[in-house]
Amino acid sequence: MTFIYKRFRGNQSIKHLCFAFLFIALVSCKNQNTNVSSPTEAEKETTNKSTLIEAFKYQPNADPIISVHRGGKSIAFYPENAIETIAHVYQSIPTAIFEIDVAKTKDNQLVLLHDNTLDRTSTGTGKLTDYSYSELEAFYLEDDFGNVTTFKIPLFKDVLQWAKKNNVVLTVDIKRSVSVETVIDAIRDEKAEDVCLIITYDMEQAEKAYKAAPDLLLSVSARNEKELDWLLHSSIPTENMLAFTGTRLSSEAFYKKVQSYGIKTILGTLGNLDKQAASKKDAPYKVWQEMGVDVFATDRPFAAAKALGVNK
Repeated sequence: MTFIYKRFRGNQSIKHLCFAFLFIALVSCKNQNTNVSSPTEAEKETTNKSTLIEAFKYQPNADPIISVHRGGKSIAFYPENAIETIAHVYQSIPTAIFEIDVAKTKDNQLVLLHDNTLDRTSTGTGKLTDYSYSELEAFYLEDDFGNVTTFKIPLFKDVLQWAKKNNVVLTVDIKRSVSVETVIDAIRDEKAEDVCLIITYDMEQAEKAYKAAPDLLLSVSARNEKELDWLLHSSIPTENMLAFTGTRLSSEAFYKKVQSYGIKTILGTLGNLDKQAASKKDAPYKVWQEMGVDVFATDRPFAAAKALGVNK
């Protein structure tokens, strides 16, 4: 339900307590059993849907949501795709969601890493697929400024467990070395369906992800009228969609059209739009919200949250 993302006022501990209480209440409602009769297959499907499907339905005048790219970038001593970085950002923006990258090691362990190689983000070198997970444990993560930290490349299952414990929503970007089915199996193993949504980039990926997990929320590509039309005529229900509209601004009319189907919009401000916002004292974030952007996928979560008033 959209009330999960209501802005809480007061001290930080109260914010987290309220956020957790509401999340638990929503999950509890999902799991209630009337004990009157056995549910039909259709009822089972409805009952078992991720709570994010309801939580992310478009609602007019809902608070904007910050989606933190790679779990947090360009933060001194906090490297991307690290549990510690996600926790650090979450302390300041308890209503944020976190985009993470899932890749696979030589011994088929799922870990968080964006690049195919270790060089940029860790003290290791070479391809990730040349290492077993136990070998990766010899390396440390580095931030975007070259500072070596004490943090390690995390296992995906550990991130899922942390997200469940802290009621943190993850948007899962699946790298080419991993099948969507493998990632969905890992999510199911940890019973983390209510804190995960799957990122897809085209209709083929979206259809495949929906077939594998019709109960999960999907980020789907809707950068223009043609892609939106494909989605609307696909087998994927609109309630399972969160529409990624690209990294360039669309027209206000396009955002409103997407929302008219009950679908929230995501704008990737990461890159040029974040730079544009920074050059204009962050005022554009509010302008883009008023145009119809619901979710801001950004490399500047603290600045965007402040400009949008979601970190109070």
